[in-house]
Parts: sequence; structure tokens; C-alpha cells
Amino acid sequence: MKRKAIVAVLALITVTLIVIAGFRNTYFDSRVYYGAIVYWFRDGGMVYDFLRPGTPYGFTYPPFAGLVMYPMALLPLLGVMTVATIMTVATTALLVHWLAGPEIERRGWTRWFALSVAVCLALSFEPVRETITFGQVNMLLLALVAGDMLFGLARGRRWAGIGIGLATAIKLTPGVFILYLLVTRRWRALGTAIGAAAGATLLAGAIFPDESREFWTSALWDTNRVGLLYFLSNQSERGLLARLPIEVVESRVWLVCVLATMAVWAWRVARSRDDVVGGLALTGILGCLISPVTWIHHCVWLIPALVLCILHGRPYLGWSAYLLMTSHVTWLWEKRPRPPLELIGGNIYVWFSLALLIWTPVGTRRSSDVHEPDKIIA
Repeated sequence: MKRKAIVAVLALITVTLIVIAGFRNTYFDSRVYYGAIVYWFRDGGMVYDFLRPGTPYGFTYPPFAGLVMYPMALLPLLGVMTVATIMTVATTALLVHWLAGPEIERRGWTRWFALSVAVCLALSFEPVRETITFGQVNMLLLALVAGDMLFGLARGRRWAGIGIGLATAIKLTPGVFILYLLVTRRWRALGTAIGAAAGATLLAGAIFPDESREFWTSALWDTNRVGLLYFLSNQSERGLLARLPIEVVESRVWLVCVLATMAVWAWRVARSRDDVVGGLALTGILGCLISPVTWIHHCVWLIPALVLCILHGRPYLGWSAYLLMTSHVTWLWEKRPRPPLELIGGNIYVWFSLALLIWTPVGTRRSSDVHEPDKIIA
């Protein structure tokens, strides 16, 4: 009864945090997607011409993503919001089950209780709250990539790489996992991922030639469509630099930072090639750091690293990163007058991402055990 009460309290706190975030974010991104898809499939307009009224924001994904999102045109907006919420909660629970389940079983913890607590903690994580209440697709893509790596790559399946390829065709940023396959010399999976991404892109191009031409020649390069680089929610290395008074050299400094970050990442994943969970964690961190724009809701890709730290040897790093990111404290530095230590407080996600890139435990027996084929719980 005590455990049920703990889970009930955690669930209540989780729902409260999500509702509060919902009043702030109002499913803004889902409204943009919905308006663009309706404009495209119902009204016959060019999807990349659509901007949500009163904003500069429009559809920023490749045409294949529009094809995947076509069912949105058949639903009312409330239905889209409901489906998006259910799918995000479900994929979050599934990811927690995949990552933490084997360790929970190994330690002999009460399974339902430990997983319930873990799922509540994951849903309370600010990037997940933001994903739910913006109506974003981040957790769906993370689950697609994680499933591909944990049950395809780690088990040597012939189809390994398909999930990475399809995720890349939907939203370009998961393409960083194609680099992972290259650095770890997984040639068959690399070919499969590239083939899946190219095939999906060519399919969309054949069905929507005008939209494909517009995206690859114009919309992709229009940075105004995604927002301002210096906005506090941009917690990438580029966002940190954009908030510094170094406009003249910013792009060159960013390039140096990206190359240095990729060098550290490549060194770590190459040394721990057999640790697929570690590769998932480190590559998710890399994507957050080197992308020009990493909104806070994109930082769901840090979840595998947090799980590895908490369960496999870096609990202080894992818990401190989780608590500070979940606390919403970063937003204290959004508007002037800003508190002291702006460089630290206004870039909490960036600093913890760098720390996780360096110290997330990979290649150890306990870390590798998580993904051994006979120990993965499907």
C-alpha cells in the first residue's frame, strides 16, 4: 500500500507539472503542423508557404514527414493533440522499459514499482514535458532510433539501420546516428540506414515533386523559420555562442567547437564499439550539442545518458543533471534584468551535455550488459 501511495503521489506531481507546462505552451507546434498539413492536403496549398497567423513559424520538416503526418488532415485539432499526447507518453514509458528494465531485474527490485517511478520521473523531465505540451515528435523519433539500435544493431539483425534511416527522412537531425554507424564501422547497417533515408526521401520526391524542390532548395536553408539562435531555449553550442558578444567571430568559434565535440565523441564511441547503449547515449548528446538549434524539448535525446549515469556509476552527475534540467531554473535568465552567472545559468543544458559527453559511463561491463541480446527485455 505504501508503494502504491508513492506512485500515486508521483503521478499526481507529474500530471500537475505537465498541465502547468500545457497552459504555457498550448500545443504550439502541433498547431503549426496541423495548420500546415490542412493547408497542404485539404486546401491544396504549398506546405512551405504556410505560416501560422501572426508568427514566422511554418512547416520545417522534409516532405516525407508531411506524408507520415497526412492522417492529421483527417482529424480535428483536439484529436491531433490527444493522439500526440498518448503516443509521447507511451513511447516514453517504452523507452524507460528498454533502458532501465534489465537493470531493475538484475538488482531484484520490485518491477512494477521501479518502472512506475522511473516513468513518472521521465515524464516530469522538462524536455519531455515540453515535447508533450508543444505537441512535438521528439520521443517518437528517439524511440524509433533506440528500438533500431537496441533490437536491430545490438542483435545483429539484417534490418538494423532502417529505423535510423526513416527517422532521418522525417527530421534531419537523427542523421547524426548515421555518423555513429560510420565511426563504429557497421557497414551493413550504414548502407541500410542510408538506403532507407534515401528511399523515403525519393518516395516523397516522386509523390510531391514541387514540395521536395522547395524544401531542398529553399525552406531547408531559411533559418528564420525555426526561430532566433540566441533565444534561451536554444541549448546547443551555437545557442550558447549566439548569446555571447562575439558576433564577428561566432560562426568560426562554433565550427571549432563542433569539430572538437565530434572528436571527443568519435574517440569515445570508437573505443567502446560494442556498447550500443553507450553509443545511443553519446550520439544523442552529440546531436544536441552540434545542431545549430536545439530547443529544450529536443533534449529528450539526453535521456539514455542520464539513465546510464544514474544506474551505472555516475549517479551524482545523472541526478544533478536531471534535477537542474527538470527544475525549469534555466528560464530565470530569459529576460532582463537577469540574475548573476548568466553564462552558467542560461546554458545549463549545454554544460551538462558536455559533462555527459565526457563522463557518461560506456564500455564497462555493467554498461554493456544492458544491451546484451539475452538480457534485453523487449
